Amino acid sequence: MARVLTTLPPRAQVRLSGRPPVTVDGQTLEPEVQLILRLLEKVGAPPLEDLPLAQARATLRAQALTAGGRPLPVGDVRDVQVAGSVGMLAARHYIPGEPAGPQPLLVFFHGGGFVLGDLDSHDRTCRLLCRHVGANVLSVAYRLAPEHPFPAAVDDGRAALRWATDNAAHLGADPARVGVGGDSAGGNIAAVVAWEAARDGGPAPVVQVLIYPATDATVRTRSHELFGEGFLLTRNQIDWFEAAYIGRSDRADPRLSVLKAGDFAGVAPAVVVTAGFDPLRDEGEAYAAALRAAGVPVMHRRFPGLIHGFFNALGASPASREAVIEVAGAIRAAFALSAAG
Repeated sequence: MARVLTTLPPRAQVRLSGRPPVTVDGQTLEPEVQLILRLLEKVGAPPLEDLPLAQARATLRAQALTAGGRPLPVGDVRDVQVAGSVGMLAARHYIPGEPAGPQPLLVFFHGGGFVLGDLDSHDRTCRLLCRHVGANVLSVAYRLAPEHPFPAAVDDGRAALRWATDNAAHLGADPARVGVGGDSAGGNIAAVVAWEAARDGGPAPVVQVLIYPATDATVRTRSHELFGEGFLLTRNQIDWFEAAYIGRSDRADPRLSVLKAGDFAGVAPAVVVTAGFDPLRDEGEAYAAALRAAGVPVMHRRFPGLIHGFFNALGASPASREAVIEVAGAIRAAFALSAAG
């Protein structure tokens, strides 16, 4: 239904939502997103945090596959195993079609609050990145909380980058152009991995792609207050995710709150993406500013009318799909710059 209704003119979408255009903090919500949120509200499904864990994971997977639309063809898709910090992890390798020589490799960590998400929930996203970046994408199923709380996810991420760099040639990718990326919780993992790799002797990524990343668990920013209810990701969900993953760990630990690391010298160039109506907006933008202040090259893009999770709405929201394609172009450029030295 959402896919059909989002083809209507914007004014019709706003009328169907039954509310005037939503404007907050000088930004106006995309009409199609306003309508989708209204439809979700009318459905009245229970919040994910109120479901049994297995059901919450299955629900998110189903929602992502529905919102993601039809799978975009790529050269090939192969399920593989990569080395995590304490054992092998499931992963999925997306291969671009007819590459002219070895292409870059983006090691991708899915979102889901460190609790939800898997290879299937982000399949459509990884396919689009593979196709439009023109790169191999290695999606990694790191261990999830609460079964595996902090620092399991970031430890797996660091190990996966090492494995990917060591095995890039075997995967048909360019070992000199390996990057890391992820959305939300996955953006946190990517940022932490890039920061750690600059300090522990590597191998370090040539680029980090941070999609509305979680960067600071010590504070609640203004965007948390503005957008913590009614825009998909809620305060209650964030609290649930953090309770499962962080527990009693020190929230100022840079592996949780990478913004608190302080020293970003030598960290990989970054592509940072934020959404205007996202509780995580401000901490993602603060991290982009901190990297830039440290002399790290940063390409930052805020999509003012979109919400958290838009990278998974490729089939339901044309505006989201256009945004992800734009980001893919920025990632392609970042890899090209890394090759140019």
